[in-house]
Amino acid sequence: MELIKQVALKTIELEASSVAGLTRFIDDDFEKAVQAIFSGKGRVVVSGIGKSAIIAQKIVATFNSTGTPSIFMHAADAIHGDLGMVQQNDVVIVISKSGESPEIKVLVPLIRNFGNTLIAMVGNTDSYLARNANLVLNTTVEQEACPNNLAPTSSTTAQLVMGDALAICLMELNGFQSNDFAKFHPGGSLGKKLYLRVSDLFGENERPAVLPQQSLKEVIVEMTAKRLGITAVINELGELLGIITDGDLRRMLEKSNDIENIKAGDIMTPNPKTIGAKELAISALDLIRKNEISQLAVTHQGKYLGILHLHDLIREGLI
Repeated sequence: MELIKQVALKTIELEASSVAGLTRFIDDDFEKAVQAIFSGKGRVVVSGIGKSAIIAQKIVATFNSTGTPSIFMHAADAIHGDLGMVQQNDVVIVISKSGESPEIKVLVPLIRNFGNTLIAMVGNTDSYLARNANLVLNTTVEQEACPNNLAPTSSTTAQLVMGDALAICLMELNGFQSNDFAKFHPGGSLGKKLYLRVSDLFGENERPAVLPQQSLKEVIVEMTAKRLGITAVINELGELLGIITDGDLRRMLEKSNDIENIKAGDIMTPNPKTIGAKELAISALDLIRKNEISQLAVTHQGKYLGILHLHDLIREGLI
């Protein structure tokens, strides 16, 4: 078992070192590559062979989800008809560790003949690919994590990180914000975190509320009827004064024998945690977690609108 841990740790250390080594390669060609993509009128076509093709697909996915239109073209398929997907204004990135694969050697002159800007992401800067590219992104690694120094491990990790560096730089140049991100991620919990608002969640809930002078019995009836484990205490103008939870009721009953004269205002928690209706639902979740509570009063300019319950967030898959 100790050997397994040692091998795992060595793998992580080698790959971490390879990633850290990329800082030496963020050079003028990297900057020019970002500018070429940013100023280009077409898409980014990313190609590769073998494991590099898999990395190319991930880079394409990252580009598309962060506002840089991109498509994947397998290097082997490209020379058998798929090259037709490359349009005049596209920038082409070809990924290869060796830069000497037969498919790459066939593909590169074809791209050059089309007149497209060719960016090589390559681990061998003396290779055919590097020599024939317009720009070179150096992803050289000293050693693969594979004990035989053969299986692409550190090298593919380096390619992946270089692709992320490109994508994030382009995000910055494009001014890509969380609202833009949400447009491309409408499904699943990630999308909901970016666009779902409190107003989308609490509207169907009951709206428990009592006045501060109402009796304990009326408080209990209101909380029981609305079934949220809480009631707001408001004034005649609808402004939120405080809240009463079922926990407040239990603590009050434990401490007091004389409950007939107790009013809502006597046991409420003043200045409770609140959330605006236009706030993101994920902000409400953060507030609930931070304060270890189950409900939030929803307000607008001090006016009480309703209750958001933890269950509303669970139902939407935010937890």
